[in-house]
Amino acid sequence: MSDPAPRTRLATHEVTNQPSPPPDRDLLAGDAPLQEALSREAPEWVARRLVPLGREVGSARVQALGEAANRHPPELRLFDRHGRRLDEVVYHPAYHELMQLAIDNGWHAVAWQEEGRGGHQAHIAALYLLTQAEPGFCCPVTMTHAAMPVLRQMPAIEAHWAPGLLAWDYDPRVLPAGEKSGLTFGMAMTEKQGGSDVRANTTRAEFTAEGWRLTGHKWFCSAPMSDAFLTLARTDEGLTCFLVPRFTPEGERNAIELQRLKEKCGNRANASAEIEYRGARAEPVGEPGRGIATILEMVQQTRLDAATAPVGMMRQALVEAWQHVGERHAFGRALAEQPLMQVLLADMALEVEAGLALVMRAARAFDGAARDDAREQALSRLLPTLAKYWHNKRTPAFMAEAMECLGGIGYVEETPLARLYREAPVNSIWEGSGNVICLDLLRVLGRHPESLEALQAEFGAVRGQQAELDRALALLEAELAEPPESLEPRARWLAQRLTQCLQAALLLRHAPPEVAETFCRSRLGDESGPAYGVLPGDVPLAALLARIGD
Repeated sequence: MSDPAPRTRLATHEVTNQPSPPPDRDLLAGDAPLQEALSREAPEWVARRLVPLGREVGSARVQALGEAANRHPPELRLFDRHGRRLDEVVYHPAYHELMQLAIDNGWHAVAWQEEGRGGHQAHIAALYLLTQAEPGFCCPVTMTHAAMPVLRQMPAIEAHWAPGLLAWDYDPRVLPAGEKSGLTFGMAMTEKQGGSDVRANTTRAEFTAEGWRLTGHKWFCSAPMSDAFLTLARTDEGLTCFLVPRFTPEGERNAIELQRLKEKCGNRANASAEIEYRGARAEPVGEPGRGIATILEMVQQTRLDAATAPVGMMRQALVEAWQHVGERHAFGRALAEQPLMQVLLADMALEVEAGLALVMRAARAFDGAARDDAREQALSRLLPTLAKYWHNKRTPAFMAEAMECLGGIGYVEETPLARLYREAPVNSIWEGSGNVICLDLLRVLGRHPESLEALQAEFGAVRGQQAELDRALALLEAELAEPPESLEPRARWLAQRLTQCLQAALLLRHAPPEVAETFCRSRLGDESGPAYGVLPGDVPLAALLARIGD
């Protein structure tokens, strides 16, 4: 028996002109751009495996879990009732159910278990869908996924930790790793005095009769209830990467003390902690003194996830706004029938489709790199950097527009848009803020010219097809011909333009002509503007809006 409908006849008025309660949705079946991206980028098994996830994530039950995980954020428990040290974080049951949804279906492990055969494309498509349930819990899923390339640098460490990391079993129990059915990984890199400049880190590693011990602090430790953490500390050789287990080999709690949980703007379902190592046991990973190079293997993976999450969030906000304007009437007709609203939502739909095309192309590059395809390997160095920078710059304004579509109700916590707005900046800051990412772009272009050559080949496939893109590419070539020292002040412009041109090239090759042409004119042409809802007057709105789906 279904729940009875809420009352609409109240004491002083009747509730009318309000949208229906959100239905169960199939987030894969209702997303034509995602289905098309999977059909062209990924092996057939990927879409087939995603089918139940699309239904589950779009269900009212899972959407309610996301809301509950945010309304009941994690709590820090430093001591038990008798004063014994715990250093534990307690999560709401909704958080654990979401983690189980991701890990018990293998979305943290699929990239490595199907490596080179579409595994990265499966992971990215799943993350895009999972984010639409709740973005915060995706952080430990991402880091568990991304730890694998680092572990591979040390065969003994990989042999010990990889079976638990790759297991399809979410096990939240606070136990030594050997007693658990599945493991998660976290990361602790930045310190107060340096932030993104990890070369300023002061945490010290010393070798003792019992092995390496770490002493120092970390300003941000992501997912502090993980079974192991990757971290940076100084040795005599220099900054080195270490693996810090939650429990020592003897089965005792390691000396990792949680100082406090961050009270963040958003990302509230996920715990972020300040920690101190008080002689914590650890194992070195990678070459001594080359900790940054070692950890970049992980960062490259997390950056692509940090570029994908905002696209999933934008998709969720777009669907929420589209449902509302389809049923809400003002000034004599449905909001969805009014030209200004149609232009705004069509423009927002373009942004989501372009972002999705880019992250799925980047995921294919990762899979190609695993097969030793030189061109795909070159692209895999560059595309996550571009996508992370630009997608995250576009997301906060996107969320603000989605809230405006709903009006006042969009600004209150009963809809997901308020928490999506608070969530919007986090992926821009995580794993390198905008300026850091742009500097990294210059580093890749300087050290790996083959990456730019591979990108130019992507552009070459569509040269001559669209006037605005051709003009934008000519300007890019002129800019890139300037001396390298002159590029740094222009690095943000360069990152934006490279990304938009690549999005345009992908849409011209793969999207319907009305989508690709409108994107090029509105992002690269004379009528482009910084705000959403600015499109040329003759664009095919009906065709663009039909791409939103349900």
